[in-house]
Amino acid sequence: MDLSTITPLILTFNEAANIERTLRGLSWASSIVVVDSGSTDDTLKVLADNSSVRVLLRPFDDFAAQCNFGLQHIQTPWTFSIDADYVCPPELERELLTLRDDVAGYENSFTYCIGGRPLRACLYPPRVTLFRTDLGRYCADGHAHRLQIQGEVLPLKTRILHDDRKSLERWLREQGRYAEQEACKLQSVPTKELGWKDRLRKKIIWAPLLTLVYCLFYKRLILDGWQGIYYSLQRTYAELLLSLKLVEGLVVRRKA
Repeated sequence: MDLSTITPLILTFNEAANIERTLRGLSWASSIVVVDSGSTDDTLKVLADNSSVRVLLRPFDDFAAQCNFGLQHIQTPWTFSIDADYVCPPELERELLTLRDDVAGYENSFTYCIGGRPLRACLYPPRVTLFRTDLGRYCADGHAHRLQIQGEVLPLKTRILHDDRKSLERWLREQGRYAEQEACKLQSVPTKELGWKDRLRKKIIWAPLLTLVYCLFYKRLILDGWQGIYYSLQRTYAELLLSLKLVEGLVVRRKA
């Protein structure tokens, strides 16, 4: 695959703690499209220092709309859609050169990092990152977004690092909004249409407890020291907050 046919797409909002490392991993790209939601830290300054970056400003409504807006401004046949806290290792550039261009897309797996240290495992699922621009479109999926694409999708061998260096305080603030959106999704979609993980979440009590045990012992993150414990507690907190939102919804409905 010719690297000039690929444009990375990144969403940003106050990503000064991450974006420089992300851009370093994209040194092979001649053009990078960034959709910024109104950053007030040094994100825009870092982006302005990179001649390959084109910044588009758009007020945030949801991740899917931001991505679809960015796709409208990509002129290459292929889009490489990544988050602002992803770090692409040099091996990825070499692998891109070997790829076929007669498929719809390619899927990456991830290595999660805490404070720059890679963990042995995580709950972060693989996602389609590289795809034909004319075949992909995003839709909202709870607090996140999901790529809708028709055609063959193949796995990439190179794992991307998920290395978010933003503060815990910001992470905690974001979790309330994410839990609200996830709760709305679980309450509005019939249980039979949900995957097994979301059906478990609707049981309310089990998801937080099982998440902690699953991360620490089944995934053996307890062997990663405090970084593994930190990640396991983060995932447990997120599930606990979602359970509280679901219980709150039940209480409100019964009062009504």
